[in-house]
Amino acid sequence: MSMRSRSMNVLKLTAVFFFLCWGVFSGRAQHLKPGFDKAEYRELIYLSSTSFEAPSKAKLIPKPEHSKLAYQSKSIGLDNAWELWMKDRTTAVLCIRGSTAKSESWLANLYAAMVPAKGELNIDAQHTFKYELSADPKAAVPAGFLISTAFIAEDMLPKIDSCYQSGMRDFIIMGHSQGGAIGYLLTAHLYSLQKQGRLASDIRFKTYCSAAPKPGNLYFAYSYESVTQDGWAYNVINAADWVPQTPFSVQMLDDFPEISPVPLIEGMIKKQSFFKRLILNMMYNKVRNPSRKVVKRYQKLLGEEMAKRIKTYLPDYEAPAYYNSSNYVRTGTSVILYPKPGYDQKFPNFLLIYTCSIRNKQGSL
Repeated sequence: MSMRSRSMNVLKLTAVFFFLCWGVFSGRAQHLKPGFDKAEYRELIYLSSTSFEAPSKAKLIPKPEHSKLAYQSKSIGLDNAWELWMKDRTTAVLCIRGSTAKSESWLANLYAAMVPAKGELNIDAQHTFKYELSADPKAAVPAGFLISTAFIAEDMLPKIDSCYQSGMRDFIIMGHSQGGAIGYLLTAHLYSLQKQGRLASDIRFKTYCSAAPKPGNLYFAYSYESVTQDGWAYNVINAADWVPQTPFSVQMLDDFPEISPVPLIEGMIKKQSFFKRLILNMMYNKVRNPSRKVVKRYQKLLGEEMAKRIKTYLPDYEAPAYYNSSNYVRTGTSVILYPKPGYDQKFPNFLLIYTCSIRNKQGSL
């Protein structure tokens, strides 16, 4: 064989090797795409369970097939934690832990008074968390989940920056249960940082919340859905699960926007004669006042009282002014897992047993 023929064969083999390698790497480094992806979500459930579930439960769930653990935070905030997983050369997963059996973790769930979705949160003596989860002044979120988000975000942002410097542009946010509620608020926070120019604009986020509680009121939901629409955020819900129905929700007439029938009704009542006005006001107050009283009671019990207990774990925490509402709503695009006949028999409700277990280990809140 001539030298020329040998050179041609080497070039052909090199070209074939290059295209084969390019195909392998491009297959592993696919960019994020919008839309719910079953395989993508399944992998996220696997990696979420690997570290965050009890060993007895984790061993029943397969290990992640396409992701490698790169970082695991220590316990921070209200016993919160998160992990960084590498899915491929261009995609990282930010996985947030859900509730644990510790009292402070459940305080994050129970501290459910609403606070404005924009403001500052003094979480300790050294740190003030400045946030804008929505530009709408009527948007509000749960105080407990906001505290958890503050600690998670502070620890997570340097890792996102390091990943970006290494060439990563795609990030998947994953959170189960309480981690899903934090995932909602974290997603809104990261988009806000991008809008402010504090986070690179070419980063793409995709969020999978799983069995998440309600993360805010209707105005927060509108804001969140507007920035994540077209297939960039989901909440996977088991219709038999009680967690997505929390926190407790109450809708008041005050929750309606300014342009609504409420001002018209109030204006119409004022125009009536004295006795008609007296009767109509009495009827109107019977509709308006009960929900107002419940919201006030929630602010006392789930706000002021819980804040006192929060200070047991975060002594320098300063409770912000509460938003006068408790109109929590289901948020974002939901993927519903609807139970089939016989589900209750196969998967009985262990809530009572679990609650008793927590009390035995930690004592009452």
